Amino acid sequence: MCRHAGGRDPGRRHTEDHPIPGAEEMPFLKQPSGIELPWKTWDKKAQKSGLRHTVYSVNGDQYTGEWLNNMKHGRGTHVWKNTNAIYEGEWKCGKRSGFGAYSVRDPSTGDYVKVYSGSWENDKKHGYGTYYYSDKEYYEGDWEAGQRSGWGRMYFAIGDMYEGEWRKDKQCGQGLLLKANGNRYEGAWKGAMKHGPGTFYYLDKGQVYDGVWENDIPKCGTMEDFGHAGPIPEVKVVDPEGIIKAARSSFLQ
Repeated sequence: MCRHAGGRDPGRRHTEDHPIPGAEEMPFLKQPSGIELPWKTWDKKAQKSGLRHTVYSVNGDQYTGEWLNNMKHGRGTHVWKNTNAIYEGEWKCGKRSGFGAYSVRDPSTGDYVKVYSGSWENDKKHGYGTYYYSDKEYYEGDWEAGQRSGWGRMYFAIGDMYEGEWRKDKQCGQGLLLKANGNRYEGAWKGAMKHGPGTFYYLDKGQVYDGVWENDIPKCGTMEDFGHAGPIPEVKVVDPEGIIKAARSSFLQ
């Protein structure tokens, strides 16, 4: 083989003589090792199925109950260490599904206080259930994907009660509001406000308003006396029924 002076092979390229364009700009890419963490490997080998004693997670959580293919499935109890919360009920493929109760620990007494009891689906409140916002305020009714949706009844801490339709966690549709002082509203709702045709009974004043509402404000309607309240001053207009009909039609549109 013929070589040039210095013993170099003319057919061989050397990077010091012919540097690769852009080589100094190429980042160093570290290839993943492909090594799985030991606890994941052990967990796969365990293949938990059926009823098990308490299983502890690396974050301190613990679960006691049934398994299927290494996932919580069936009936079981899960305790979260960080939030001091507990769930007792049904599971499906590792998520809360079916009937179950969720409770949190009261820091003052150390006892568990129930927050929600009812149906679950895909780890969210779904179906019929009761949620306790406090010891004086709670909701019982339909849920959808973690929000109040459907028909339900809400008891407020101030003494009011609403029963009717809900959508996306707010009163929406037809509903009845009973005030703590005895007054009540029956009619349409939108976005947690009186909106559309509705009747408000002012029992404390002996009057009733029937008409159209917009964003919790009465816009067009009639006010009448009932009971023993004082009379409303008489107002005379030309064709009052025609005026109300036209105004109501305008607001409804």
